[in-house]
Amino acid sequence: MKTLHTARSTRPATRGERASVLIIVMWIAFGLVTLALYFAQSMTFELRAADNRVATVEAGQAIAGAARYITYVLANQETNGFLPDPTTYEAEEVPVGQATFWILGRGDAQITPDQPAFGLVDEASKLNINTATVAMLEALPKTTAELSAAIVDWRDSDSSVTDGGAEDETYSRLNPAYRCKNAPFETVDELRLVHGATLDILFDEDVNRNGVLDPNENDGDKTLPADDRNGTLNPGLLEYLTVHTREPNTRPDGSERINVSGGQGGQQLRQLLEETFGRDRANQIIPRVSGRGANYGSLIEFFTISDMTADEFGQVHTALTTTNAQFIEGRINVNTASEAVLKCIPGIGADNAGSLVSYRQANPSRLTSVAWITEVLAREDAVRAGPYVTVQSYQFSADIVALGHHGRGYQRVKFVFDTSEGTPRIIYRQDLTHLGWALGSAIREQARLARELR
Repeated sequence: MKTLHTARSTRPATRGERASVLIIVMWIAFGLVTLALYFAQSMTFELRAADNRVATVEAGQAIAGAARYITYVLANQETNGFLPDPTTYEAEEVPVGQATFWILGRGDAQITPDQPAFGLVDEASKLNINTATVAMLEALPKTTAELSAAIVDWRDSDSSVTDGGAEDETYSRLNPAYRCKNAPFETVDELRLVHGATLDILFDEDVNRNGVLDPNENDGDKTLPADDRNGTLNPGLLEYLTVHTREPNTRPDGSERINVSGGQGGQQLRQLLEETFGRDRANQIIPRVSGRGANYGSLIEFFTISDMTADEFGQVHTALTTTNAQFIEGRINVNTASEAVLKCIPGIGADNAGSLVSYRQANPSRLTSVAWITEVLAREDAVRAGPYVTVQSYQFSADIVALGHHGRGYQRVKFVFDTSEGTPRIIYRQDLTHLGWALGSAIREQARLARELR
């Protein structure tokens, strides 16, 4: 038995047995190779994902750095109350480590609709929906009388329906139903709750709210949004509106202004005029402005009666006021407002808005006070516009876009900075990353090339 067992155990393997072993070994090797390739591919994807996450973090940190940089710029400008000169700070393709940021802007300098402008945006260049009248709102592009009335009904404190407007009865019929707020707007995006404020009215062609005519906004019905394919951008209502305009009723150094209305501040006014222009010139001005005993509706009305020159008024206007209010809400800066917003101001309207824009482009050194509009408007029109206009601004928005290394990690955040109490502070922050690319086609192509060349 022992001999037989030994013989069987030492018998050489047959060809079939060797083939089976080879196949099993090959399957195992194939499986191991497949696993190796799978894990290698997974690690490649994980590496790319990690690289994108790093780029996103870089972009986020660049935005945070840009916000601190803007705070510094606003805190250190020569005179508070004015939009910083764009030549005094960086706003385009600013490097922060391996990341880069841009500050999307607006303004007359935006030459072509498909190329972005860069810089801080003056919130006083917009219409404040918490103070604008129905007529002023109705003058904005695509705004109806009914929507204008509904906006006023939403913000007022009563339940009375403005002609054509909407109160609780209208909103209770919606699904889901809700009530009219009857309190001031906290953000412009709150307009989406107002009856009649459709997305087409609020955004029109500029669905990503960047002020740039992107390819999908100029191709007709090919891609959303629907547009007229005419090579110009039709921005929505949100482009022209704000809730952040508040001007402190103080001089640049923080001291009280002199109230020239109703016979107040007579001795203070005389002292100011004598110190600035001398006693003889002060004696010429004082009888014209103090003998009437009238309440001036605005500083423009005071200026037209004073017989001061525009240059003279530019030297004293920041020391004067016609109200004792601590803050003045909702004034529009005629030095920075777009033509569409200027059309909303009583006394300016569609007939004069274009002329004002042309004048300020041709005479940038003449814009030292609101007096310059009297060189374009008739006296009666300038006086009508007076209560609504200013040349000072204390709130500025910064629409910051950032990319991490190799053009990855796109991020976009909008901030609003308030300087009305001296030290700049952020009063609003909104993440706009979800709206998609906002820097125009040229920078997008640069980012694509950066990714391919890495």
